[in-house]
Amino acid sequence: MQGFNEFRLPPVILYGRDSLTKLGEQASLLGSKTLLVSDRIMEKIGNVAKCQEQLEQCGVSVVCYLDVNTEPTDVYVTEATQLLLEHDCDSIVAIGGGSCIDAAKAVSVVASNGGYIGDYSGGQKSISIAPIPLIAIPTTAGTGSEMTSVTVITNPETNIKLMIKHPAFIPAVAIVDPLMTLSTPPPVTAATGVDALCHAIEAYISKKAQPLTDKLALSAIERIAGNIRTAFTNGSDIDAREQMALASMEAGAAFTNASVTLVHAMSRPIGAMFHVPHGISNAMLLPAVLEFTCKSAITRMATIGRLLRPDLSTSTDELLATTCIKEIKQLCKQLEIPNMKTYGIGQAQLDQVIDKMATDAITSGSPGNNPKVPTHEEIIALYYRCYEYNYSK
Repeated sequence: MQGFNEFRLPPVILYGRDSLTKLGEQASLLGSKTLLVSDRIMEKIGNVAKCQEQLEQCGVSVVCYLDVNTEPTDVYVTEATQLLLEHDCDSIVAIGGGSCIDAAKAVSVVASNGGYIGDYSGGQKSISIAPIPLIAIPTTAGTGSEMTSVTVITNPETNIKLMIKHPAFIPAVAIVDPLMTLSTPPPVTAATGVDALCHAIEAYISKKAQPLTDKLALSAIERIAGNIRTAFTNGSDIDAREQMALASMEAGAAFTNASVTLVHAMSRPIGAMFHVPHGISNAMLLPAVLEFTCKSAITRMATIGRLLRPDLSTSTDELLATTCIKEIKQLCKQLEIPNMKTYGIGQAQLDQVIDKMATDAITSGSPGNNPKVPTHEEIIALYYRCYEYNYSK
């Protein structure tokens, strides 16, 4: 008997230019007071004020937590949860990159169910009470967090990134307005764009892939391939930005339902140990991990190769799978993605923690979704390969 699949998305998804204008209306349906979770960059460029104005015009008062800084930690979750409870907020609005949205997701669950966010890792603590409803507004085209049932929170004391997955983390509303991504600088555009590409590729090659996720993943790959270079070199090109925002949504919907694989498993320890932004740590691993995986996923890698090089569509699967990797390496080079060494990670630093990194990667469970499941030793070898990886070879 054929098994069944599960597919979940936010109940309300608003996307396209000027979709942000619906924020106040959506928030007013959820309550009269909201906690706005963001960062100081969003405040500086005016996005926080823009959201506040729309919320207040619709009768929703606003309490702000703006101290999310780079990768979200359990400290931010605790502080923001306390603020929400003190002011008796009945909804949450998150605007920013994946860090802001992930922090807000954690707050939405902890505020209603209590405890410490780490308690929910691995299902240690159950989620029995509905989360505080969250409106997620991404300002980058990459993480897809507005679509997912996952939050990733770092515990600074243990240097472990906790990936916690549960339907309760799915936002009540996702508002994806490409106009909000116009201020994204080129390096962030590159990193988040390759992050979305990772999501789509990993969802497609995952052992948990299903027909719906396949469609979304392949569509995302095609959109990213056709638009990421333009978004990187000409950030004001709204057409390219719109396609990237849509691709990020598609990739997010794909991976939250099909799971990620080895890239994300290895990426989280890099972020936790060396504070490398998530998109960059994914990007610096992607080509080498695909080389490791290729022979175990020839057919699917070939399908991706046909999207990246339609002029070679009649070639053999073996050639197209190899072409897929070559195209991704070339893309990483064009987008100026650093390897671990050029990013600034010292060899001695890596040597000291690499065994723990490999252990943490395996413990996450994501390597088990990879077509070729690595050993602890193979993960260590991959980390060393990525340390001085040359995208030109």
